[in-house]
Amino acid sequence: MSKLFFSCLMGGLLALSWAALPGHGPWDHWDLATFLQVNGWLGESARWADLVAITNNRLFDLVALACMGGILAVCFFQADGQDRRRLVAMGIVMMLGALVINQFGHLLPVSRPSPTLTVDGALRVTEISAIPTKDSSSDSFPGDHALFLMIFAGFALRYLPRWAGIVAVLMVPLFSAPRILSGAHWLTDVYVGALSLALICLPLLLLTPLSDRLIDRIAPRLPDVLAR
Repeated sequence: MSKLFFSCLMGGLLALSWAALPGHGPWDHWDLATFLQVNGWLGESARWADLVAITNNRLFDLVALACMGGILAVCFFQADGQDRRRLVAMGIVMMLGALVINQFGHLLPVSRPSPTLTVDGALRVTEISAIPTKDSSSDSFPGDHALFLMIFAGFALRYLPRWAGIVAVLMVPLFSAPRILSGAHWLTDVYVGALSLALICLPLLLLTPLSDRLIDRIAPRLPDVLAR
């Protein structure tokens, strides 16, 4: 219960530090400073702009999914019997949890466009690079891409071996950085919006009996072949 309270408290304080303080406290300054810095890099190197374009292409999202799938596959083949069923059941619960948390995020009374749509003179990677990519969003808060990475990391820390949890946590900044580098998201879309949602919602699922009970209900109903 102490972990549950601490995580929810941190998530709540993080959200309040952005939503309740006048002018969003220091966050707006950090947002703009970060965007101006990374946006300037786009104009300094065509190769860098191409790299940013590649890592923001929708197909590149498959790399993150492949990494998640690879972690789960290794854990699956290292497991025996009923543990394999529970691992698959965990994946189902994770997907359901991600859908619910993501929908909750979209219900938040916050709507703002990405920095490339609001900052005058912003460089657009779609205008610099010939590679099709994403560099804007009409409603970028919270960062749903980063949120799913955080949800996966939470489940990995709770149910998978330590190495898997560490790798999953490292994937969060690695795979969420391209959206910030392209200007499709503000810094706070990821590290306030997505992170505060994860800190508040995930513990209610993972640090209570809820996720274990859901897994216990789903696992016995899965095909016997998974336990072989």
